[in-house]
Amino acid sequence: MAAASRSRVAHLLRQLQRAACQCPTHSHTYSQAPGISPSGKTTDYAFEMAVSNIRYGAGVTKEVGMDLQNMGAKNVCMMTDKNLSQLPPVQIVMDSLVKNGINFKVYDDVRVEPTDRSFMEAIEFAKKGAFDAYVAVGGGSTMDTCKAANLYASNPHSDFLDYVSAPIGKGKPVSVPLKPLIAVPTTSGTGSETTGVAIFDYEPLKVKIGIGSRAIKPTLGLIDPLHTLHMPDRVVANSGFDVLCHALESYTALPYHMRSPCPSNPIFRPAYQGSNPISDIWAVHALRIVAKYLKRAVRNPDDLEARSNMHLASALAGIGFGNAGVHLCHGMSYPISGLVKTYKAKDYSVDHPLVPHGLSVVLTSPAVFTFTAQMFPERHLETAEILGADTRTARIADAGLVLADTLRKLLFDLDVDDGLAAIGYSKVDIPALVKGTLPQERVTKLAPRPQSEEDLSALFEASMKLY
Repeated sequence: MAAASRSRVAHLLRQLQRAACQCPTHSHTYSQAPGISPSGKTTDYAFEMAVSNIRYGAGVTKEVGMDLQNMGAKNVCMMTDKNLSQLPPVQIVMDSLVKNGINFKVYDDVRVEPTDRSFMEAIEFAKKGAFDAYVAVGGGSTMDTCKAANLYASNPHSDFLDYVSAPIGKGKPVSVPLKPLIAVPTTSGTGSETTGVAIFDYEPLKVKIGIGSRAIKPTLGLIDPLHTLHMPDRVVANSGFDVLCHALESYTALPYHMRSPCPSNPIFRPAYQGSNPISDIWAVHALRIVAKYLKRAVRNPDDLEARSNMHLASALAGIGFGNAGVHLCHGMSYPISGLVKTYKAKDYSVDHPLVPHGLSVVLTSPAVFTFTAQMFPERHLETAEILGADTRTARIADAGLVLADTLRKLLFDLDVDDGLAAIGYSKVDIPALVKGTLPQERVTKLAPRPQSEEDLSALFEASMKLY
């Protein structure tokens, strides 16, 4: 990296570290619309932990047919994608369904990085099939598609935008009962088997958005580490970066008791509630696993110990962020994925340009945590230490820069593209990237520091080059 470029990035990061708008709109005590709860508080006073049942073990996938039999399922929809449909995880599931006499139909048209259109195609399949249970075999794209299909097939008269998060959708609470859904994750990143969130590209606006409700979380997640042996190294790396950022963002998120408005009824309490003492435990433990095993898992496809632990870390971080939420890395990642031009990631068999979700999240992480460390710097320094930084002589005021340097070193060691410029973006794209971040209030409002459009522009600019 040229000295001038390095100097520019360092200058931007220092600006982000120092900048703090103190106006009523952007001061730290900002509120969404103030609301008065039954307790009379305008900020929340409680948090709730919701998580799928989880079963972990090598070979546990073969139990899926028995689970469906135990549930009394008679007509099952199995969802996957075209690539996975030819691989052992799907065959193992189908063998178990056949062995246990389960009638099922396969939907293998899941799109990697789904869109509103691909969601609606899956929903239509689910509506026509009148299924009484679902099985999702794949990564986050498959599990999220299956959650959406289950939701809208269970309430066939609803409009698609009814359950999509505001401000793009109406964000209505889910009040209809859903069918059982068993998730069999084959990647180690999204943690979608534990969460009530489904993410997709909303093509009319070219932004990623989500459906978030505890009601859509899977009934059961079958976490089988044997599936991780089928992942190419770049898929392992990008999935691992998603785990890394889930843990970092949920641990540094705005605390739940500072989030507003306080819900007038518990049904309105969001799935993403802010950092809390229980999510913290899961986030920190997941981060320790990432620090110990991610590089090993990427570099050696036969390292079952490393890949098994990363598979577990994905679920652990999912339990944490599924209740605490994420913030700026994820909020900014959605336009990075949604506005992709021609970039096609190595090791992904797709017929369209693709920035993998984990990559789009991690590329902004050095800039983001430099910016957010002004609030709760102790947590930022603690996470840097977990990831291998020597923090014995570090000043608390430098917590963000220490964590940013630690992340940059990790990304360099794992051959990650050198910033947003390396995946096709330039300064002229920054206004569009900022515009695509603004609707992501579901997560950006959980950042420990509020951010202006100017702040977001500086964050994207600082992320153009990493090294």
